[in-house]
Amino acid sequence: MQIIKLRIFLIFFFSITAFGQAKKYSIHTVAFYNFENLFDTIDDIYTNDNEWTPNGTQNWTTEKYHQKLQNLSKVISEIGKPENPNAPVFVGASEIENRGVLEDLVKRLALLPFDYGIIHFDSPDKRGIDVALLYQKKYFKPVTFSNIPLYILKNKNVEEEEKNEASPDEETTIKKESNRVFTRDQLLITGFLEGEEISIIVNHWPSRSGGEKATSEYREAAGKLNRRIIDSLQQINPNAKVITMGDLNDGPYNKSIKVALGAKSKKAEVPEFGTYNPFEEMAKRGMGTTAFRDSWDIFDQIIITETLIKPDFSSFKFWKAGIFNKPYLIQTSGKYKGYPLRHSTNEVGFSDHFPVYIYLIKEM
Repeated sequence: MQIIKLRIFLIFFFSITAFGQAKKYSIHTVAFYNFENLFDTIDDIYTNDNEWTPNGTQNWTTEKYHQKLQNLSKVISEIGKPENPNAPVFVGASEIENRGVLEDLVKRLALLPFDYGIIHFDSPDKRGIDVALLYQKKYFKPVTFSNIPLYILKNKNVEEEEKNEASPDEETTIKKESNRVFTRDQLLITGFLEGEEISIIVNHWPSRSGGEKATSEYREAAGKLNRRIIDSLQQINPNAKVITMGDLNDGPYNKSIKVALGAKSKKAEVPEFGTYNPFEEMAKRGMGTTAFRDSWDIFDQIIITETLIKPDFSSFKFWKAGIFNKPYLIQTSGKYKGYPLRHSTNEVGFSDHFPVYIYLIKEM
């Protein structure tokens, strides 16, 4: 009965006047969510995860861990509703300790019906946090996947900037012997979504720890790597459909995205082989996915290649984008009223980021 319901849900109807007939469209939701500190309770001697243990500063117990999983599974199962009653076919995720926490997550009751597969690699981040992709095995068949490292060297201005500006994001570390900045790898997956080839890049770009300006070149390097990955895919297949998503630690207007990646805010401005960022217009309207010192920004973005915005729906194409910020995800009182409801000593929240999503549709 559940399978029959899902099949019905996947057929999405809306009307477009064309020769007096309404067209039918199939729809899939693509989402990204920063899980914010999805740690188990086990102390990993190879990473700096001590605070997320029962004896650590977060007093992270089994009960709290299970509540966190419950919270995240609820959100994932609802992203994209009501336009698409089915859960996202793809969920790009960041701030994950290991594969084990993902295996625990997809086994939650809210996600079991969707039979999510997992693609994950360990990154050289000092806290051991990684990126990953969850995908519905019924609809997507991965063919190749790899983690692509980001090699950058320390900016000499960072040490001085660190004295003057703090940041809530401390995941990036620098190995003094080599002066290399160790951060998350970029995860590349290529496969077939209901028979159509598509590539996904999942990102968590270097943080602003040390100051936005001083660390800008780190994220610009990440944007350039992203662009090189897309270029390589387009050289193999000029019609490649590529979705790059993640917590970019920059807004849509920053150089890492506007210049290094070359993303455009308007479809009409996107050149052949270019990229389109539907979240820039949202940022201009004052919308946000995360807040710091009462300043909102859209760090979480999903950016697509020009091949996904062509006005031909005989194959999957972009329809529209959104920020999933339902009331239950928002702090209702205190100093951080209106902010995303994150973990505190009194409550196991969700995340300090709201998820983002886009819809892919195809004429049936």
